[in-house]
Amino acid sequence: MQSNLVMFPNAEAAGKSTQTRERTATKYNSAEQQFIELLATEDLDNKLDVEVAKVNEFERVLSMAIRAAYQNGYGDEQAHRFLQRILYRINRLKLFWYDDLRHYTNERSLYLHSCRDQIEAAWQEWELAQIDVAALQQLDVKQALIERASADLDPPLSEDSRYIQEEMTEAGYRHLLAIASFDGLVEGSRLSRILGGTANEVQCTLVRVLLEEYGNGRLSRKHSTFFAQMLTEFGMNTEPEGYFDLVPWEVIACGNHNFLVTERKRHFLRYSGGLTYFEVAGPAAYRNYLAAAQRLGLSEAAMGYWELHIREDERHGRWMLDDVALPLAEQYPNDAWELVLGYDQEKLMGDRAAKAVVRSIREFE
Repeated sequence: MQSNLVMFPNAEAAGKSTQTRERTATKYNSAEQQFIELLATEDLDNKLDVEVAKVNEFERVLSMAIRAAYQNGYGDEQAHRFLQRILYRINRLKLFWYDDLRHYTNERSLYLHSCRDQIEAAWQEWELAQIDVAALQQLDVKQALIERASADLDPPLSEDSRYIQEEMTEAGYRHLLAIASFDGLVEGSRLSRILGGTANEVQCTLVRVLLEEYGNGRLSRKHSTFFAQMLTEFGMNTEPEGYFDLVPWEVIACGNHNFLVTERKRHFLRYSGGLTYFEVAGPAAYRNYLAAAQRLGLSEAAMGYWELHIREDERHGRWMLDDVALPLAEQYPNDAWELVLGYDQEKLMGDRAAKAVVRSIREFE
């Protein structure tokens, strides 16, 4: 017999759950602040004994977060956020920010590298578990790349794309710019990390992509300048990382993944496949943002970055497929499947980040 009893939520249990989340968030915030202080410690590796209490507490929370994020299905959101922010604070030392030189005192710290490796090992295992790597190894790589690029060049509109084009408000658009500035104001910097080496056609194509991202050496034409102009139109902060606290962990993870595959040359094929997806699929996303800006009646300066990228990334996508990915597939026949792995992983992480951004915009609105 079916019961007609109506079950109401347990207010006491819900309250305890909220309190637990708040306590956990406080632990993560405190541990991140401790890590920031360690980053600023002069000659950190030789001061670990002095900072032993701070180091031990940070490492305790770090281990707790790794378990919560990567050993529990999809993982705890707060743990993901904490780990990606810590990893990014280490990775960003690989770029020069034209700030106080003392900020780089620990850029080669063995302790920081051990923290990075600990997070990356667990994180990358978790990421790779979401992809059927064995199936990728059986593909006709060149055909797989051509088919994927064709499908991603002009995909059907998703529900989130329609929301951006048709419903997002001007306040939501500003929130979008704030999050996107995390990458938009330093765009192309990670690409520069893999350009060194012997000269060949692939390398030269990658250099061409980088040069266009950097406005062929003219700051006024550099892509980040166009992004800064969009922010300026709304009186927003144009400093890199100015809105770091708004950035979802899924977006930070994309940046950290790029640091990993550009810093380790063994992952060169993965990076090349990932960049192929990024350049091929970029215009479709930018068309959504441009349509939203046009619907809202915004100025040319408030949308110029999207227009520039639609034009240039359509060209970059062809370059990456025809002059980078396909030639590399021929040059490395036994490892060519890694190009598809990089492509699929960039798509998976990019889609996850895009959903997180739209979710953030909806919550903000």
